[in-house]
Amino acid sequence: MAFSSAPETMPAEILRAPGMTKSPEFVVTETMRHGETVTDAFRRLEAQLAARDAELLSVMLYGSLAARDQVERAMRQALGETQWPVTWIEGASCDGSPLAGVQVFAVSGREVTRVRLGNRIVGSVYEDEGARHCLLGGLGPTARTLGAPAQVQQTFGNLEWALDQAGFELADVVRTWFYNDDILAWYGDFNRVRTAHYASVNWRTGSIPASTGIGARNIDGAALTVAAWAVRPATPKAKSFEVGSPLQCPAPAYGSSFARAMEIDSGGWRRLLVSGTASIHPDGKTAWVGNARKQVDLTMEVIAAILQSRGMDYRDVNRATAYYRLPQYLEHFNAWLAERDLQSMPVVNTHSVVCRDDLLFEIELDACASA
Repeated sequence: MAFSSAPETMPAEILRAPGMTKSPEFVVTETMRHGETVTDAFRRLEAQLAARDAELLSVMLYGSLAARDQVERAMRQALGETQWPVTWIEGASCDGSPLAGVQVFAVSGREVTRVRLGNRIVGSVYEDEGARHCLLGGLGPTARTLGAPAQVQQTFGNLEWALDQAGFELADVVRTWFYNDDILAWYGDFNRVRTAHYASVNWRTGSIPASTGIGARNIDGAALTVAAWAVRPATPKAKSFEVGSPLQCPAPAYGSSFARAMEIDSGGWRRLLVSGTASIHPDGKTAWVGNARKQVDLTMEVIAAILQSRGMDYRDVNRATAYYRLPQYLEHFNAWLAERDLQSMPVVNTHSVVCRDDLLFEIELDACASA
């Protein structure tokens, strides 16, 4: 499970502590190894899922849109016809490979029901011992000819429609992913629409969701594509709540409507979902402008503080996505990992645009520990 620009297979259990019982809920991360084909990566993925007798919940694909046919053909050959939500974005690889990586949320031994909008599967619902969970993906606007802000409004409408089909509400959402085409041109408008839409929501957790906002094209040619995770507790012990960042101010302080992190406690597990995080001072300004290595160092220090505040560390990470403004910045993150013997961290590395033109690196991640 060595990590490099072309990492080895990286299955990620929801609990990584040695000797402890595996959770039925898990994430598998696959990237292309040096000299192999897209098909090889998906065959490894299929083998891991088969070994766990897993049911797919949601798939996140990061790769070149020019290689869409090749990637989807390989996925279909390995996994069969798509019967789960897929969030497909142009998170280009940092080494020229057609596929930067794939992340599969899966579960074993649980009944899974699907959520459809029209003929398309956009969500999966399952239950653990404490809550109902709904993972949605690949959502966007209905009319792609509208202006970008109007497409955001339509996308929220489709998100709420899908949630309603599954027996959830927007108030149940704890995590979102927004991938906006040409994000720097209209990120202010996006935040304005999102903030206005959230203003009337009585969030079950008392907090707006954790989130990622990255510049990336999508397969539908829409202004944005969205994924989300909603949770509805079924027992008094199950809960979701906001986790603040000890080293950064709340994002709404500078006009961006998301929580730094959220925690889901249910089914005997504590899942910490850390939002897309970058090199930002406590006053909300970009730190280390023009210095990619320093931005990586500060970003990882900020996330370490969030993890530590919940009794976790980087060994508990079960999924991560890193976004680099330029592919060569990957070397700084690789160096950071090697210095701390964290090369096995399950990361997909993508060449993507962060939401500020002076942010050179951003990373999101999930971590988990037993309750």
